[in-house]
Amino acid sequence: MRPDLHATRLALLAGASDARTEMEHSIATADSPACDHVFTRPLFEDGRLAAAAGQPAQRLAGLAFSVKDLFDLAGQPTPAGSVVLAHAPAARSDAAAVARLRAAGGALIGRTNMTEFAFSGVGVNPHHGTPANHADPATPRIPGGSSSGAAISVASGAAFIGLGSDTGGSIRIPAALNGIVGFKSTARLVPADGALPLSTTLDTVCAMTRSVRDAVVAHEVLAARRVTPGTAPLAVYRLAVVKGLFLDELEPAVATAFERTLRTLRTAGARIDEIALPELAELRTINATGGFSAAEAYAWHRLLLERSGAGYDPRVAQRILKGATMKAHEYIDLVHARRDWIARMELALAPFDALLSPTVPMVAPAIAEVAPGTERDEAFFRINALLLRNPSVVNMLDGCAISLPCHAEGELPVGLMLWHAALHDDAILAVALQVERELQAPH
Repeated sequence: MRPDLHATRLALLAGASDARTEMEHSIATADSPACDHVFTRPLFEDGRLAAAAGQPAQRLAGLAFSVKDLFDLAGQPTPAGSVVLAHAPAARSDAAAVARLRAAGGALIGRTNMTEFAFSGVGVNPHHGTPANHADPATPRIPGGSSSGAAISVASGAAFIGLGSDTGGSIRIPAALNGIVGFKSTARLVPADGALPLSTTLDTVCAMTRSVRDAVVAHEVLAARRVTPGTAPLAVYRLAVVKGLFLDELEPAVATAFERTLRTLRTAGARIDEIALPELAELRTINATGGFSAAEAYAWHRLLLERSGAGYDPRVAQRILKGATMKAHEYIDLVHARRDWIARMELALAPFDALLSPTVPMVAPAIAEVAPGTERDEAFFRINALLLRNPSVVNMLDGCAISLPCHAEGELPVGLMLWHAALHDDAILAVALQVERELQAPH
């Protein structure tokens, strides 16, 4: 894997490389078969101009970043992985997150492919093709979604930061399946202005990187704040593994990697308790009327569906239309139930610095299993539900979480998720830095 942002910026400061050279490397990768179907709109010349203006002292130093197709870029429409918005009016200005990355010296290399309207964790797109997972050149596997192209742009080395969004795991799922890092911050910390919404209640603007230290930098830029992760050893933190839901239906490869990770961390001195967290069992009842995403997506899409429904991915349209049946009182009840559930979850999690779980219960399945086609719909919706199960709990909690690789060399990628309630971002990043160090150390 290409060196991360931190190491590359040190090379720039030492004069061992320069932003123009790094940009040409990024463009060559983005224009190679490794990035087939990754970029819906390459912006290579823009990237070259920004790299030429970059300064090593800047946080992003003229280095490449990519932008998920649902963010506004001044002078361009915002298609969000669809075809029905391809000729929408051009955005008047950059989305707030894009503007912050540019201001920090980032060089935008292109818009990245995604699940249409961000409504799936699988990453399949029938309009623009599906980018293949970077981890297995022999078998085309799903990239994970909805930030599919953003993940491949980072994993392949085309971009150092992949800007995306996370409503139920759309950053952490593709990070886990591609063997990179995805940090979902507390939603309120990063402005969503200029990002086409899926669920205004659950959406989080965040990014994928190749290391936890890069995730800290990306978050500091996007949130316009400084992280104070601390330098305490792993033994200082109190960690927990939740029994039940998060560990159900694990594929053998995931179970093996997760158990090996727990052993490694305990050997390093980590205190890891096992807890039941019975509040998780309430989520099925709380979301019985459909949950936030379908209702809020339908509110945004209903007129567009009337006009251009035939142009939607049928699987996405099916999920959005489920929101049409939610009654106003059911939505209000959902808001109150979530608020009460969060309060009780925060009390249960208070004794711990971070919770540990597999990010998703599977390694990336083959694209052929879930490619567009009604004959594969059953498999698609089953896999999608499993991919979303663990990470979506954190969105419902209004919490923060990071996925980092925990597989061994030669294995398909497996993600370890560290998570907690809202505004525990710095603690999660602090623990993740220590965990990453232990997992990468020779044993």
